[in-house]
Amino acid sequence: MILVDTALQRRQDEGRPIRVALVGAGFMGRGLVNQIANSTPGMEVVAIINRTVAKAERAYAEAGVSGIRHVSSAAEAADAISAGTPVVTDDFHLVVALGAVDAVVDATGAVEFGCQLALACIEQGKHLILMNAEVDGTVGPILNRKAKAAGTVITGCDGDQPGVQMNLVRFVRGIGLRPLVCGNIKGLQDEYRTPTTQRGFAEKWGQDPYMVTSFADGTKVSFEQALVANATGMTVSQRGMLGMDHHAHVDELTTRYDVTELEALGGVVDYVVGSKPGPGVFVLARHDDPKQRHYLNLYKLGEGPLYSFYTPYHLCHFEVPQTVARAVLFGDATIAPLGAPTVEVVTTAKRDLKAGEMLDGLGGYDTYGVVERAEVTAAEDLLPMGVAEGCVLQRDLAKDQALTYGDVQLPAGRLVDQLRRAQTAELPLPQLAGV
Repeated sequence: MILVDTALQRRQDEGRPIRVALVGAGFMGRGLVNQIANSTPGMEVVAIINRTVAKAERAYAEAGVSGIRHVSSAAEAADAISAGTPVVTDDFHLVVALGAVDAVVDATGAVEFGCQLALACIEQGKHLILMNAEVDGTVGPILNRKAKAAGTVITGCDGDQPGVQMNLVRFVRGIGLRPLVCGNIKGLQDEYRTPTTQRGFAEKWGQDPYMVTSFADGTKVSFEQALVANATGMTVSQRGMLGMDHHAHVDELTTRYDVTELEALGGVVDYVVGSKPGPGVFVLARHDDPKQRHYLNLYKLGEGPLYSFYTPYHLCHFEVPQTVARAVLFGDATIAPLGAPTVEVVTTAKRDLKAGEMLDGLGGYDTYGVVERAEVTAAEDLLPMGVAEGCVLQRDLAKDQALTYGDVQLPAGRLVDQLRRAQTAELPLPQLAGV
């Protein structure tokens, strides 16, 4: 927020707001439009793209923005935006090529569509902010490689747990400590939740039951922590992470980890259930200088070797404008992979599955995602969760069994599979010993 707020105010004073196109006008997308329209000087949403255009219109209406125009060509969109008229459409291609758009926000949560959008943004030189951890956790490394070559930024966002963790990592590193655990605080973890069990909660809050289920069944936290691992070079202690039940403050976690193991692994990502302050994030770090450890003890952080740092909240769409500004004004990614992935999210059977069945989507009835080391995923040919939707099973599989590429037939012609192949070729993983 510091530095960004003054830079945005300068853009406002100069009459040069950052112009944002939003793709996806669901629950989070509507919140973001309202936040930018009413609480973010120096920024405006000039276009909303949604397959149901009425939902794009609703997002503007809820934010108090009127006088919008429904466009069906790039020329119409350009004319309207130049005249100060926001536009809505169901075709992102009409907008991402426009010079009147500085950045695009993907708030869809769809993997195949997200891949298409990402490549279009890269080709058109547009910065892309991903409120779409699923596409980032599936093909983020290769997309980031392509974006860097094109001189654009693809980034995860402030407000979502991965971005908040990465902000905390950068703070901790900035004061001289080495992060060894990056953690996510959850209130619930039940791999067998379904859209049926979560429908009541979804209806109460006006959310999609499948998205809510992906929070409850662990798929979402798996993608989130994979992003943090890939942005820091960390790994996981075991498949699925430790995932401890810890109904106390995160400060007390400093004694729950084996520091020697953490050091050997180069740091791990993890989550805990029931901890305070929920629903925040935490980083456990150590300092190598005994003189500075003396000061840390004086400042009430304890004797070490691990010290606890945390953010007690993550405010989702409220913070996303900060990421937009960081990308556009400073070329700074909130969170992006370092290179080849260190952690993947692999597909696991939520129930006994039968040959011939077609797998449903994220947060559905068929599968849930768990994290695994990328080199293990490659060695065992495990099926990434982000490519599972639409696959047809070739054999029966038992509940809780991890799926492999050999277990399924992939849909033909998907971009996500092409990008996965490119990611494997261009960003090779280290070989497991004995493989």
